[in-house]
Amino acid sequence: MDDDRRRVPRTDAVLADPVLAAACERLGRPLVKEAVTAALGLVRDGRLDVELAVQAALSALPPTAARLLPVINATGVVVHTNLGRAPLSAAAREALAAAAGCTDVEFDLATGRRGPRGGGALAALADAVPDAEAVHLTNNNAAALTLAATALARDREIVVSRGELVEIGDGFRIPELLECTGARLREVGTTNRTHLADYADAIGAATAFVLKVHPSNFSTTGFVSSVDVAQLATLGVPVVHDIGSGLLKPHPVLPDEPDAASALRAGADLVTASADKLLGGPQAGIVLGSEALVSRLRRHPLARALRVDKLALAALEATLRGPAPPVERALTADPARLRARAESVAGVLRDKGVDAAATACEARVGGGGAPAAVLPSVAVSLAPGLAAPLRTGRPAVVGRRHGRRLLLDLRTVQPEDDDALAAAVLAARPGSR
Repeated sequence: MDDDRRRVPRTDAVLADPVLAAACERLGRPLVKEAVTAALGLVRDGRLDVELAVQAALSALPPTAARLLPVINATGVVVHTNLGRAPLSAAAREALAAAAGCTDVEFDLATGRRGPRGGGALAALADAVPDAEAVHLTNNNAAALTLAATALARDREIVVSRGELVEIGDGFRIPELLECTGARLREVGTTNRTHLADYADAIGAATAFVLKVHPSNFSTTGFVSSVDVAQLATLGVPVVHDIGSGLLKPHPVLPDEPDAASALRAGADLVTASADKLLGGPQAGIVLGSEALVSRLRRHPLARALRVDKLALAALEATLRGPAPPVERALTADPARLRARAESVAGVLRDKGVDAAATACEARVGGGGAPAAVLPSVAVSLAPGLAAPLRTGRPAVVGRRHGRRLLLDLRTVQPEDDDALAAAVLAARPGSR
């Protein structure tokens, strides 16, 4: 090894290797050079044979020029915020790739003139929720609510229940979000109980709208009460309902989760929601409601700053028009089929000497949706020591600890990924790397 260290090649010489030169064409020279420098450092330290430097550099390269890495979500959390929320369907990914180049996002190919932006996605959304007179899109649900407050309630009051002034992810709070728009909050009721009379007493000349927020990341039980949209619609002022988790219509697996169609039928004037949660699409904020109010939001100067890009427009339209996305497939997965898949994967692993078994477990919706819902599931149970090597493998696999075992919950693993999951476990065994 001392001789190897003395004859460590120059970085440029290693980069000239045909395989690494091809990687430079695909990923860019800086990323490849960084990997080569690290590999040669290992050679100098005596931890790597010089003949293995090229292979070590190749192994360290990311699959794309971006730092984001693909992950198999085996946590049992269907919409996992830290793993990017909803995984896109194959149709949405194809549409996204097609839109990545030049596209007719604001161009009418028939006339050769400028056309309306995102007409296909907006039409698909309107078709999906026919109860909405008009639709609009922003870059996320917080943006949709911000736009509504800015366009409708600046220097005016928003009446909202104290029990619905929620904190969302990463410490962001609905009250602070609304107040930064210049609106004033008029809080009514108590933490656990709010009545229609509380809203009625608070409404006055300064009221812009009544806001109902779905507390989608927690649930309350016991001595509690709230006012539904149908009752709020009798108060004579606009009602804005932030349903958050993005169901467009009632779902048989989640009967207690609010949906856009039902809210509009009950009398909501505006409904806001996320597209990348239970809808299963890309990050976007959905606005549905009356033509008069949606038009005010669409024409507000802030709408330009909050608009979605061409990639999200393409992916959203394909999600709405195409086959069921992965989130929907996970929600409706048959437990018996999950059991058969888990037995099959565990059997493959046992045949290779891995301590693996199929075990019943419970999955969750996640993503700030249906916090009380429990989804019966089946997981592949493994030794907990595999957790770290699985997370750092290619592809990365993230499961969850339960007792003294690591569970890979198959409700959140797409069936077509079962073989990749088994291969990842085999590669994560001690001595496999």
